[in-house]
Amino acid sequence: MTEHSLTLFNSLTRKAETFAPVHPGEARVYSCGPTVYNYPHIGNMRAYVFADVLGRTLSWKGYALTHVINITDVGHLTDDGDAGEDKMERMAAEKAQSIWDIARHYTQAYWADVKALNIRQPAHWSIATDYVPQMIEWAEKIAPKHCYELDSGLYFDVSTVADYGRLARAHTDEGEGRIEAVEGKRNAADFAIWRKTPPGEKRQMEWDSPWGKGAPGWHLECSVMGGALLGFPFDIHTGGIDHREIHHPNEIAQNQAYCCTNGLDVAENSGARIWMHNNFLVERSGKMSKSSGEFLRLQLLIDKGYHPLAYRMMCLQAHYRSELEFSWEGLGAALTRLKRMLMAAAPLRDVEAASQVDHPKLAGVLDAFDAAISDDLNTPVALTAFEEALAVKKVDAAIKRAVIERMDQVLGFGLLDLSRSDLRIRPKAAQITEAEIDQALARRKAARAEKDFATSDAIRDELAAMGVEVMDGDPLGWDWKLG
Repeated sequence: MTEHSLTLFNSLTRKAETFAPVHPGEARVYSCGPTVYNYPHIGNMRAYVFADVLGRTLSWKGYALTHVINITDVGHLTDDGDAGEDKMERMAAEKAQSIWDIARHYTQAYWADVKALNIRQPAHWSIATDYVPQMIEWAEKIAPKHCYELDSGLYFDVSTVADYGRLARAHTDEGEGRIEAVEGKRNAADFAIWRKTPPGEKRQMEWDSPWGKGAPGWHLECSVMGGALLGFPFDIHTGGIDHREIHHPNEIAQNQAYCCTNGLDVAENSGARIWMHNNFLVERSGKMSKSSGEFLRLQLLIDKGYHPLAYRMMCLQAHYRSELEFSWEGLGAALTRLKRMLMAAAPLRDVEAASQVDHPKLAGVLDAFDAAISDDLNTPVALTAFEEALAVKKVDAAIKRAVIERMDQVLGFGLLDLSRSDLRIRPKAAQITEAEIDQALARRKAARAEKDFATSDAIRDELAAMGVEVMDGDPLGWDWKLG
C-alpha cells in the first residue's frame, strides 16, 4: 500500500496543508466541548463524530494521539459574543436545582451520547471549573498590555494583537454585529476576560479575583486548558463552524497575548498549527433548536427505533466541511447501509484476525481507503472503499478480517462486535416485546412450512396491528421492523 501524506484543511489559511506535527511522532488535538446546561442535539454531536474520525485517522497514520475535549460548566452566556445570561445559571434557576447538579447531569448525558456513537475517549476531559485559578493567573499575565477594566469586568482590547479576526475573515471597522454593546468598550469586538458579579447579586458560581468577585469569560477557558494540557503551539484545534466567527478568533487573540507572538502569517502564532471546523447539520422543521421542546437529540432517534450508529453513518456519508441535511428518510437509508455492511462482515465475526494484511485482492482497496482518509478525511469515499473490501471474495478469512478491522478502526462502527439484534432498536411507543415478535414469527414460519397460509397471514396481520412490519422478501433478510 502506498503511504499517502495526510492533508487537512486549515481554516486559518483557507487551504489544505500536509500535516507536520509540532512534536515528531505525536499529534496533539484540542476540541471545543459542550456547555453542559442542556442535552446536546444531534447537530452538536456532529462535531464530536468529526473530531473522533480525525483522531482515529491520526492513529491510523501512526501518530501517538493526545486529544483534549473540554466541558464548559461556567462562563458561557446565551450569546457567543458575551451577551445575555449565563447559560448555566439560567438553567439552574429554571430547574430550581444547584448549578453543580445541572452540570453533572448534562455532562453524564453528553458522555452517554459519546459512548452510543462509538466516539473514543479523549486523553483528557478538561472541566472548566477545575482551571479557574489558572484562568486568573493567565488573565493577570496578559492584563497589563492587553486588557482594561470596566464596571462589568475585565475586557480584552483586540487592537493590541496583530491580525485579529483573520480566522473569521469578518473583521470590519464596525466590528462583529453579534457582540454585546457594552458602555466603555474601546472596540466593538473587545470581549470579556473576567465578568464581575453585578452589585447586589450572588451567583452560584463565582470566585475572588483581582478585579472583584465574578467568573471567567467563556473564551478564556479554552486557551488556558489547551495550553496547560497540550502546550503551545499544539497541532490541531477543532470545533463547529459557528466557533470560527467569534470564539476561536478570541481564543487566538488570547494565545497571541499570552505567548507574546506576532501576526498570523505564521499559523503557530495562533496557538495551534491547524484550525479545523465541521459544517452545520441542517434540519428544516426547526427542531434543531433546544428551545423547540422535543428537539433532535440522540435519545429521540433511539426512541423512534434508530440505532445511534445510523447517525454516525449519516455523518460519515458527508464530508465534514459540507452542510449535512437531516431527514428521517436519510437516517433510515443510513441504517440500511449499516445493516448491509453488518451482513457482509458477519462471516468474519468468529475468525481470528491475521497478523498481516497483505493480499493482492485487498491491496487496491486498502490503498484507496488510505488515499481517501488522507485527503482531508474524505469519509464518503473511504466508506465506498470499505464496502469494496467487504465484498472481496476468495480471500483468506483471517487476512480479510484483519483488513476490515483496521479500516473500521478509522470509521468507528465496531462492525465486528455488532449483531443483527443490536441494530434492531425497539421504538419507545411499541406495545410488543422483541421476544413476543420472535415467538410469533416462529409460529408463522412453522405455518408456512406446513403450507397453512391462512394462519401465516393471520399472524402477519396480528403483528401489523401492533406496529410490526413483517419483511417478507427483504433483500437484507432482516425479518421484521417496528413502524
